[in-house]
Amino acid sequence: MAYTAGHNNQPAGLSLGARLSALGAAIGAGFVRYAEYRSRSAEIRALEALSDEELAARGLTRDRIVHHVFRDAFFI
Repeated sequence: MAYTAGHNNQPAGLSLGARLSALGAAIGAGFVRYAEYRSRSAEIRALEALSDEELAARGLTRDRIVHHVFRDAFFI
């Protein structure tokens, strides 16, 4: 009589399709974060190009530009 043992190295409940889906979601989220970062860096450059008087008219000082741009993402 012969005995065989089957081994499945995948954790229970995570199929290959689920793993690929999670990987795709993580990559997509990374692209979104990168695109948001790039758009914010353009806003920072635009504000830095303004004169001190133009910044004051907007209620900003030069040292608070980055804080202003990322005000919704960080509590600084």
